[in-house]
Amino acid sequence: MSRRRVTLAAASEADQVALGSRLAGCLSWPFVVFLEGDLGTGKTTLVRGILRGLGHQGNVKSPTYTLIEPYALGAGTGYHLDLYRVGDPGELEYLGLRDLLAESSLLLVEWPERGAGELPIPDLAIHIRYAPQGRELELRAHSAAGEAALRGLVPMDVGSKIPPSIALRLESQEENGRNQP
Repeated sequence: MSRRRVTLAAASEADQVALGSRLAGCLSWPFVVFLEGDLGTGKTTLVRGILRGLGHQGNVKSPTYTLIEPYALGAGTGYHLDLYRVGDPGELEYLGLRDLLAESSLLLVEWPERGAGELPIPDLAIHIRYAPQGRELELRAHSAAGEAALRGLVPMDVGSKIPPSIALRLESQEENGRNQP
C-alpha cells in the first residue's frame, strides 16, 4: 500500500502553532501521532497548536519530567507523552499505555524511538528539522486515518486552504510499499 508524505515549511513559532491547529481539525479518534526531531525543533510547539485546535485553552508544557500530560478535550482525552528520559521501552508499561490505547484517545508522542516495540504504529509521523527560514515539517501517513488527515490538511487541489505563511514545499509524494514509522 502506498503512503502519502507531505513536507511543509513554517517560518515562525506562530506558523507552527497555526499548522498544529489546522491539523487538529483533520484528526479522527483514536489517533496516534509521533513527533520526531532534534531538541528545540518545536515538537511541543506543534502539540500546543494541535491541542489549541481541539479546544484546549490552558498552558501546554513539555512533559519531559512527568512523561505524560493528559488534556480533557471535546472529543475525548488527549495525551502528550515525552519519552526523552525513558531508558527502556518496557518502562512504558508503568505509564498505563495499554489503558490509554484502549480508550478513544489522541496520543501525541515525542521521542517515539525510545518506546520502540511498545508503542503502536502511528497514524501519522511528523519529523521536524531546522531550516534556514524556520522549520521544515515532514508529515508521513502510516494508516488510512493518517492519509485522511493529510488529505484534509493538504488537499490535492492545495489552493488557499494552507495559511499563506506556511509554505508548501512538496505537495505530496507517494511511497510504494513502505510502511515504517
